Amino acid sequence: MSDDTDQPIVERVDRFVVDRPLLVVAAFLVVSAALAPGLTMISTQAETDQFTEDVEAQQAQENIEEEFGTSIGNAPTSGTLILQDSNVLSRPTLVRILETQHRLETNSRLRIASTTSHASGIARQLDPSAETPLEQRRAVEAATDGELRAAIDAADERGLGAQLSTDYNPNAQRATGSIVGITYDLPASASTAEVATLQERTIDVIDSVEGNEAGDNAILFGQGVIQNEFNALLTDTAIIVFPATVIFLFGFLLLAYRDPVDMFLGLGSLAVVLVWTFGVMGWAGIPFSNTMVPLFPLLLAVGIDFGIHTINRYREATLAGDDIAPAMRKTTDQLLVAFAIVTITTAISFAANLTSPLGSLQDFGIVSAIGIVITFVVFGLFLPATKVLADRARARIPYFPEFGSTPLGSEGSLMGRVLESSVSLARIAPAVVVVVAVVGGGGAAVYGTGVDAEFSQEIFFPDEDRVEAYQALPEPLAPTEYTFTKTIRLFEEEFGARQFSTVTIYVDESVRDDDSLEILHRATRQPPDSFQRAADGDAQASSIVTVIQSRADRDPEFAALVARNDRTGNGVPDQNVDQVYDALLDSPARSQARNYIAADRGSARIDFTLKSDATDDEIVADARRIADRMPVDAVATGTLIVNAAVIDVILESAIQSLAVAFVLTAVFLALSYRFLEGRAVYGFLNLLPVLVTVALLAASMRFFGIALSPINAPILGVSIGLGVDYAVHFMHRFVDEYTPGTDVFDALRTTIQGTGGALTGSMLTTVFGLGALFFAIIPLIQEFGLLLGLGVFYAYACSVLLLPSIIVVWERAATRSERVPTLASP
Repeated sequence: MSDDTDQPIVERVDRFVVDRPLLVVAAFLVVSAALAPGLTMISTQAETDQFTEDVEAQQAQENIEEEFGTSIGNAPTSGTLILQDSNVLSRPTLVRILETQHRLETNSRLRIASTTSHASGIARQLDPSAETPLEQRRAVEAATDGELRAAIDAADERGLGAQLSTDYNPNAQRATGSIVGITYDLPASASTAEVATLQERTIDVIDSVEGNEAGDNAILFGQGVIQNEFNALLTDTAIIVFPATVIFLFGFLLLAYRDPVDMFLGLGSLAVVLVWTFGVMGWAGIPFSNTMVPLFPLLLAVGIDFGIHTINRYREATLAGDDIAPAMRKTTDQLLVAFAIVTITTAISFAANLTSPLGSLQDFGIVSAIGIVITFVVFGLFLPATKVLADRARARIPYFPEFGSTPLGSEGSLMGRVLESSVSLARIAPAVVVVVAVVGGGGAAVYGTGVDAEFSQEIFFPDEDRVEAYQALPEPLAPTEYTFTKTIRLFEEEFGARQFSTVTIYVDESVRDDDSLEILHRATRQPPDSFQRAADGDAQASSIVTVIQSRADRDPEFAALVARNDRTGNGVPDQNVDQVYDALLDSPARSQARNYIAADRGSARIDFTLKSDATDDEIVADARRIADRMPVDAVATGTLIVNAAVIDVILESAIQSLAVAFVLTAVFLALSYRFLEGRAVYGFLNLLPVLVTVALLAASMRFFGIALSPINAPILGVSIGLGVDYAVHFMHRFVDEYTPGTDVFDALRTTIQGTGGALTGSMLTTVFGLGALFFAIIPLIQEFGLLLGLGVFYAYACSVLLLPSIIVVWERAATRSERVPTLASP
């Protein structure tokens, strides 16, 4: 359809590449040397908080970290100590727990601000004036058996069970497990390395207490421990996946190229792409996070495709009798346009992630779009130049060994005969093929709408069975023994899945008005079904109100102050609240009060205890409902709420990026073919295989039980780019072959034998090479490997099997109506 005169820019580029290949290669090596130092500047960001930084609930949680005396749940500056014994309510164990708290709080190297436990609560029932763990230990040691039993009963009425294992029997006063909350005196911005160091020291102190065995009956769980295992996971995954990827890639690239020199040139070009992309990333200061994990395989997938197409098309030209220079000019004349269309559409599908409110996904969109442009430049200029230099050098070397030089899928080959079956289908029943594809794709799309989304720290860690299977591998492939999975199982079995999830209402408004405390108190009235209830029917909650009431029970003078300022008689001051705060903050209850009210009294928090059998959806909905109905500016936060918000964002991002990628890709393809070939319809014909690819991938996610996550959220939008990659190569080659007077089936046969062979080699290399990610220990990377392999295979199959029939159906419809231009119309 198009000729060289229609592409002056392409002509100038390919003349430069062919006539001055040494200058091109030298320029690329100079730029590579300049960008290479950027590789050492790349920082890592493996924490899950990279996905929550732009979420309102997370911002509320960070405000709490800055404004209050303690943090929420598993915040970066806190930890949870799990202690087990035959009965953690027995006197000896209570003493051991309080001794552990005493040593932790008095060790200056640990920088621990406070500790909390059920033992502290019981001791305060025995002696309300006992404020320190040492004083509380003495109170427990001095109590009679009857006094201790009575103190346990009294503590039970105040929610003692929330800190005990699920086998807690209040009548027998027995439980085999308990938790101790630990808060470090660090800013919320403290680095993970700082926290990890302190937690390692904490373990040593815990182990020094007689009766404690760290890692056995005393297990510390915190962000420092988690981060160390995150890093170990990434390292172990690389040790396992990298060799497998290299083996598969080398094997299938050798099969595709059948020439070690050509394979070396292809791999060298891939190396340049990676150096440039990650070098730019380092110089730009963009950290490598979990969301960047898919970037490496995606760039390899497109690079492998471009490389095989270049070498295959060049071989077709040389097989037809062209010399080195004319053959490469013919190759670049045809492929540079196809590469440009693929690059821009793929960059659009990647950049569509800029619509996501998550900063980490935006970074992925930016870097991946830059990477695909770099891939185009390298494989459009650098690889052809190196190929010209290599073949000219071969020609000058006598007796240079001959390797495979025929194009994949050439006429008469086994692959060529198999590929021609799609042309045969298009000849026999093209309408049936198209209808089956449309109906099947529509059904897959409907089924795929049921894909779930998930987000939590747990999804980044493998289950114990998978770790055990990999432990059987020889060193150094055997992974680290991760304590995280063991601890999670312990949480679920001993304490219930909901035990350590905190739901907090953050009141971002002054609490100095007369009705402020009443508003906080009313928020706990008539609690929803997912929240624990106290004996009086209100929610089992902690707030500045409960601290005031607790202090009033112990201090008659303070109780009198509360009574004077309580006009309703419900124990909640409703006038002169600043005086009440002043007295409370001057009392021994100051540190406890600071947990629930900011220093400037400009904000407050309420912590709610949850039922262990409540579902995540119920808890999230109930917490948000409580915050919404409060007559002040309030936000529900906590681990569950933040995770739910991220899930909402993931779904929104996936849908938005998919829609944006599809619309922009459709517009660009139509305009491109209208400008290049005079027929916008080519662009629309390209879209049907792409739509079927996306639908099949979404359906596969649901079928295999793979939920959308921060790692694979871009996959649906990216699948448009993958689908366009294969479809554009096929359509662009067909358009070049199908001129007026040419038989449509002859053009399809030439296309399927040439470009179809390159597509097959690219598909096999990508699916089996990058599908090695399926062997990763991290489930999310494993799932992404599966999705990437399926996405590439679907894109290939839809292009090779479906496009010939689409072309024939359109051509036959066009010939029956003079008003519809045929594909060969000038």
